[in-house]
Amino acid sequence: MFRNFIERVGAMNCIMLLVVISIIIVSEVLFLQGNKMDAIFIAFWAPTILGFMNYLKYKK
Repeated sequence: MFRNFIERVGAMNCIMLLVVISIIIVSEVLFLQGNKMDAIFIAFWAPTILGFMNYLKYKK
């Protein structure tokens, strides 16, 4: 199941998706600890990375 997903999406895209998920988790932890401004700053990284992935995908 995972091998089929990796073959369809690509290994680099899977790594980037894991990075985005980890950024969201770190942001949530910071928010729950009370560091709201830091959490918001880090939370903006996830859509930026996803947008960059889309740009590279359609640039080909």
